[in-house]
Amino acid sequence: MSVKNQIKALPTNADVLQIISTQPKQSQIQNGENTETTIPTFGVEDGTKASYSAVIKTGKGDISLTLFGKDAPKTVKNFIDKAKSGYYKDLTFHRVEDWVLQGGDPKGDGTGGGTMQTELNDLPFIEGSLGVARRDDINVSNDSQFFVTKSEASHLNGKYTNFGVVTKGMDVVKDMVIGDKILGIEIEDK
Repeated sequence: MSVKNQIKALPTNADVLQIISTQPKQSQIQNGENTETTIPTFGVEDGTKASYSAVIKTGKGDISLTLFGKDAPKTVKNFIDKAKSGYYKDLTFHRVEDWVLQGGDPKGDGTGGGTMQTELNDLPFIEGSLGVARRDDINVSNDSQFFVTKSEASHLNGKYTNFGVVTKGMDVVKDMVIGDKILGIEIEDK
C-alpha cells in the first residue's frame, strides 16, 4: 500500500469519537477478577460519561478537546482536577517539534511534575490526539505534562496514555512555539 493510501486509511478525529461513544465500559483483570473501570465522581457528573469537553486557552487561540473518560478514567480525572484548580495557568509549552506539542511542566523544561500509573488503551495516536508524557518505565506517566500530536504518530500506540482528541483548534496547535503560555484550561460541564 502506498504512503498516500495508508494516510487515507488512518482514522479521523470523528472516527475515533464515534468508536469511543459506542464502546462499552473498559474492563480490567485484577487479581484474576474482571472489574469495570469508570471515572470516579469529581464534580463533573456522576462519572459515567464517555467523554468530557475541555478548552486550552492560549494567546494564539483556543484548543477544544474531547476527553475520553471511559478509556483513561484516572488520567481524565487528574487532568480535570488540575485544570479546575488552575494548575496549568501560565505554564508553557516547552517542547515543540514537527509532530508534537507538549506542555504542562511546572519547571518548563520537561523534568517537572509528579507521576501516576500509565493507562494504556487501544486508541490510535492520530493527528490531534491528546497523550500523557511518561518516564522510561512504560508503567509510569507524568501527572501534569500532556502532549498533542500534530500528525499521525503510530509509534506511540500502546506505549503512552491516549486520553483525548482535539475537536477544534489544530491550527492553533500547529502555530505554537516553545515558550507560548497556557492561559488556562477550562472544563465544560454539560
